[in-house]
Parts: sequence; structure tokens; C-alpha cells
Amino acid sequence: MKIAVASDHRGVAIKEKILATIVAIGHESIDMGTDTTDSVDYPDFAAKVAQAVSLNQIERGILICGTGMGMCIAANKFPGVRAASCHDDLTAEMSRRHNNANILCLSADLLGDRLVNRMVEIWLKTEFEGGRHARRVDKIAKIEEEHQRGPG
Repeated sequence: MKIAVASDHRGVAIKEKILATIVAIGHESIDMGTDTTDSVDYPDFAAKVAQAVSLNQIERGILICGTGMGMCIAANKFPGVRAASCHDDLTAEMSRRHNNANILCLSADLLGDRLVNRMVEIWLKTEFEGGRHARRVDKIAKIEEEHQRGPG
């Protein structure tokens, strides 16, 4: 599986560890920036990963910023993206199992290295459960489709 990873300046150090974790698990990692601790605008990097997911160029993405929330908001503006801001093992697992999240958003400020690596591993290994959850994810896609078309 191809997984793109991007961060803002606050997430650079964790991004490097996540890239290594992805490869260690056996997936292909793609670094989409940033490579500096100089201040950058997180929406620019969220857009790179979210667009690649939206266009089916990659299967999943991981985004890191101070809280993970800004990246999540920006990523969810793209069609077909289901970005989830997760803060522990359970939210990482359930974002995949019940919501089929295709982008994991993480906090550089609130999560330690060991927890982040464990969350990434859980998120990558967890399959979408489908069933009643598929019906709900499909409803989200329909809402998105209707919104893009605009009023009738």
C-alpha cells in the first residue's frame, strides 16, 4: 500500500519516525513535506496528501500538525477523503473499522513517539468492517456528492 505523509513545521520530527514505521510494516511511504522547522502553512501540506487520496493516486495518508485538527479540517475539503483526527489507539482503530478513514491526522504536540508509532501501526492494519458502517459511509459520500452538485 502507498501511504503519503506530510506535516507542518511542528510535526517534522514525528513525520520522520512515521515514515520509518510505514516502511518497517511493509508499505511504501511517500514524504510530501515539509522538511523544515521554519513556519509553514499546514493547509498547503494537507492539500497535497488529500488531493492524492481524492484522485486515488495513493491509498491512504497521514498528516501531522500541532493538534492534528487543522490538517483534518483542510483534508476533509477534498471529495472522497475521510480524514480523522485521532488521539489514542481506540480512535485510530475505530476510524478505520467503522468510518473507513483514509487519512489519519495526528498531534505533534500531544502524542509521544511510541504512541504515534503504535497508532499508525493499528490504523494501517485495521480493516473496514463494512456492514451497517458501509451504509453510513455511503450516506456521507451522497451528502458530499449533493453538496458538490449544488441545489437542484
